[in-house]
Amino acid sequence: MELQQRNDDNGSSRPTVANDTFQKIIGSFGKYQFWLVCLIIVAKFPVASHQMAIIFLAPKTSYVCQDTNAETCPCANPIYDTSIFNSTITTEWNLICERKWLTSFTQTLFQLGTLLGSIIFGMASDRFGRRLPLQISVLMQVVMGIAAAYTPDFWTFTFIRFFIGMSVGGVMVTTFVIIMEFVGPEHRDVLSALYQVPFNLGHVLLPVWSYYLRDFSDFQLGISVPTILLLVYFFLIPESPRWLIAVNETEKAIEILEKVAKVNKRSVDVRKEVETYQKKLMENNTKRGTVIDLFLTPNLRKNIICMAFNWLSCSYCFYGVSQYVGQLSGNVFVNVASSASVALIGSFLSIPLMKLMGRKTIVILFNFICALCLLLLCIVPEGVGSVVCACIGVVSSFIAFVVVYLYCSELFPTVVRNAALGFSSMMARVGSMIAPFVVEMGDIAGWLPPLGFAVVPLIATLVTFLLPETKGCTLTTTIDEGENFGKKSDDKISKPSDNVE
Repeated sequence: MELQQRNDDNGSSRPTVANDTFQKIIGSFGKYQFWLVCLIIVAKFPVASHQMAIIFLAPKTSYVCQDTNAETCPCANPIYDTSIFNSTITTEWNLICERKWLTSFTQTLFQLGTLLGSIIFGMASDRFGRRLPLQISVLMQVVMGIAAAYTPDFWTFTFIRFFIGMSVGGVMVTTFVIIMEFVGPEHRDVLSALYQVPFNLGHVLLPVWSYYLRDFSDFQLGISVPTILLLVYFFLIPESPRWLIAVNETEKAIEILEKVAKVNKRSVDVRKEVETYQKKLMENNTKRGTVIDLFLTPNLRKNIICMAFNWLSCSYCFYGVSQYVGQLSGNVFVNVASSASVALIGSFLSIPLMKLMGRKTIVILFNFICALCLLLLCIVPEGVGSVVCACIGVVSSFIAFVVVYLYCSELFPTVVRNAALGFSSMMARVGSMIAPFVVEMGDIAGWLPPLGFAVVPLIATLVTFLLPETKGCTLTTTIDEGENFGKKSDDKISKPSDNVE
C-alpha cells in the first residue's frame, strides 16, 4: 500500500510517503536487512531442487524387451539399464511406450501446483500477512517432500508432488515480497537478481545429490530432508510492517520497526513517523485496480499481452531446455551441472546489464540469442556442441527472466502493478507446464524439441519491440498515466524515480 511519486501540476515531482517514512525509520539497506535477506533466500535452494528434480527422477532410460531383445513398443517385460541409475520413476512404474507421457504429466501437474500455490498463497499473504503463509508453505514443503519418497504408486507420487508444487509457489511469492518490503527501492534491482542466485546454486547441486543417490526414493528424500531447517522461519521471520500498517495493526508494526531501527542504529521517533505515514495514506489513498483493468484500454492491453508472453517464453525455455539437457547424450551429471552453472553466471551478469542497458534492449537481445542457439540445436549433432548451444539458450532465457520481472514492475501503474505481476507469473507457469511435452517430441524427431523451444523466444523478440523502455522513467500511478505511458505524445517522462511498490 505504498504511495508512489506523484507529479504536481507544474510537472515537478514530490517524494513518496513510503520513501519519506520507511527509509527514514529503518534505512534503505542496513545490517538487519542484510541478515533477513540471507535468511530468506536460503528457501530458494529447495525450490530449485524440487522444480528441477524431474531431470533425475525421470532421466533418459534405455531398456530391452525380453521377447524381442530390443527397445521396442509395446513391451510387456522390459529389462532396464541400471548402470547409471538404480531406480527411477520410469523403471519403478514402467513409464515407457504408451505410458511414457506420464513422466511429462507428473511435471506438468507439479507446475500447475506451483501456479495455484502462487495464487492461493499470494492472496493469503494479502489477507493474513506475509509470515503465516510462508510458514504454512514451508511446513507443507517439508511434509510433502519427505512423503513423496515413500509413495507406493505413480498416482500417489504425482498427487503429492502437486502439493509440493503448491508449497514451492507459496515460498516463492511470500519470500520475494518480504525482501522487497524491507529494503529500499534503489537496491531492489540488484536484490531481484541476487534473489535468483540460491536457485541457481540449488540447481548446480542437484547433479551432486543425484550422483550419490542413484535411487529415486533416496534422491527425493535427500533433497527434502534439508528443508527441515526452514522451520526456523516460525521463530525468526518477522511480519511485514508495511502490511501491518495497511491493516491497522499499528502497534505491532511500531514494535518491529523499532527493533529494526535499533539494529540498524537509526535515531528516529518511530511512532511519530508511522502516525504521519498513516495519516497521509488516508488522505491520498488510491483505489486499486484488477486484472480486468489491464485489458480495458488499448495501450495497457498491448503491454500486458506482450509482457505476459515474455514471461511465458522465459519460463517455457528455461525449464524446458534445462530438462532437455538431461536427455542429451554424454554424462548427464556434467550436462546438467554445466547448464545450471551458466544460469548462475546469468544471474550475476544481469546486474551490470540492468545498470548499463535498457530493459527493452536486454530482453530483445537475449530472447534473440536464446532463439538462435536453439535453432542451431536442430542441426548440431549431439555432443559437446549441442550441450554448449543448449547452455547458452538456458542462460539467455534466464537473464531475460530476471529482467522481465523488474521490467513488468516498472511498466504498469501502481493500481494494477500487482495484478500485472500476478497475471504474468501465471503465464510463466503455463509455459513451464507445456515444456515437458515438448521435450518428449524428441521421440518423433531429434530436431523437434529445439525447434519447438526456439519459435517462442523468437516471437517474444518481435513482440518486445512493441513495448516502451522503462529504465530511468518515473513510475506511473493511475490507469490514465499507465495508458499514456510510452505513447509518442508522452515524452515528458521525468528523471528516474526509485519508487517500486
